[in-house]
Amino acid sequence: MENRLKNKNTDSSDVWTAIGHLQKAIAAGGVDPKLLALVHLRVSQINGCSACVHAGVAGGKKAGDTDERLHNVAAWREAPFYTDAERAALALAEAATRLQDGAEGVTDAVWDEANAHFTEEQIGAVNLEIALTNFFNRINRTIKEPAGQTWN
Repeated sequence: MENRLKNKNTDSSDVWTAIGHLQKAIAAGGVDPKLLALVHLRVSQINGCSACVHAGVAGGKKAGDTDERLHNVAAWREAPFYTDAERAALALAEAATRLQDGAEGVTDAVWDEANAHFTEEQIGAVNLEIALTNFFNRINRTIKEPAGQTWN
């Protein structure tokens, strides 16, 4: 796959500043970085974004997660490797990502389960991670960003 956009970084300092602020807000939410990496990875798998799947695995490893957990996140419901809080975050990530073609989206049951495991600040951070990942997934899929590349 060849990237459609030859120079992604032209005159985009305001964009990078804004993204940096969003990333700081996510980090300030008090959520375990391993959980955020799992959310990023699962959303990216759903959207078929190879660049972000690659980044999600790298981020998970950097945060100290195991290959076993990272390789099984696509089948998290059947795999025994995740906590109840991680399962709630992954369910929220899937529901918030699959908003197309009449999908139900985030039901009260999904929200209530997340709410049982996280503070409002933490849920805000998880939601922002989901949204930012979807943002990157859509850009990367549009420009055909290959896995293993860097943006800045």
